[in-house]
Parts: sequence; C-alpha cells; structure tokens
Amino acid sequence: MKVRTLSALTFMAAAALAVSGCAGAGASSAKASAPEGPQAKATIEARSDSTVTGTATFTELSTGGVKAHIHIEKAPPGTHGLHIHEKGDCSDPKAASAGGHFNPGGMPHSGPTDMKRHAGDLGNIEIKADGTGDLDITSDMLTVKPGPNSVVGRSVVFHEKADDLTTQPTGNAGGRLGCGVIQ
Repeated sequence: MKVRTLSALTFMAAAALAVSGCAGAGASSAKASAPEGPQAKATIEARSDSTVTGTATFTELSTGGVKAHIHIEKAPPGTHGLHIHEKGDCSDPKAASAGGHFNPGGMPHSGPTDMKRHAGDLGNIEIKADGTGDLDITSDMLTVKPGPNSVVGRSVVFHEKADDLTTQPTGNAGGRLGCGVIQ
C-alpha cells in the first residue's frame, strides 16, 4: 500500500509541476506577442480623389529591424504598391509632397526581400473585394529609433497599382491614393 501511496503522491506532484509549467509557458507566449520596443504610427488619409483610409504601425524589434503592420480600408480591390516615402508631408492633394521612396542607402528599387533595395520598399498589399487589406512585414533596413534609417518623420504611401518590383525608381505603381505621416 505504501508503494501505491507514494506513486499517487509522485503522480500528483508531477501533475502540479506540469500545470505550473504550462502556466509559465502561457506567460512567456503572452510576453513574446507584446511589442518589443518603441513604436511609430501613421493614419493614412485619402489622396488623389480616392476614398482610401488606414493605419500603419511600426515596431522596433529587439533583434534589430522593424515589424510593420498596415491596414487599409475603402480601397479598390486588387494588388497595390506600398512604400515608405522620404518626407513626412502628405499635404499635397496627390501626396507629391511626400517625395520619393525612402532610400538612405542609395540602392535600386526592388522587392522587400531583395538584398539591394530601397529601405522604403514594402512591396504589395492585396485588397479584398470589400476594400480592406492587411500587410505584415519585417524589414532589417528600418528603425523606429532616431537615425538615418528611422521611419519617424517619413510617410507611408498606398499606390494606385501593383509595384512591379523592377521599374526604376518607383516600381511603376502609379498614383498615390493614400498617405500618412509616421510619428
């Protein structure tokens, strides 16, 4: 009988450890999904007589680089280019005041995973039939912290057409339908 009692106690102790271990893992998971560093945000407003609106959030990663989440609404369905532009100025009705693509390294325009690219090359976002779309992307060429590659004081621009990822210097993405200053 004593052997069975010890086994039951051992089993209960192991179960208690397993439960506390799971609780600890849950806490770690919650911590891992929390923002890792400073954030910058932009509210995207309509330009070029469009109805586009949206938000962009840029989060500095402890491992370097930035995680960006862009949400678009009231946009034409299809594939559209999305870029960070050099100036934090969306005052022009066609967002021309945002300047060109953010390119502190003097690289050619390309896709967001190519080694040689503009720091502001975020690629394309798919807009669904209901006019909404989301893009989540991580870039090793951007920061939120002050410095030459900081997104703060720049703008995020949603374009009329898909970025072909090759045409210089803009990807042939067309007009600027939405623009937001990153703060």
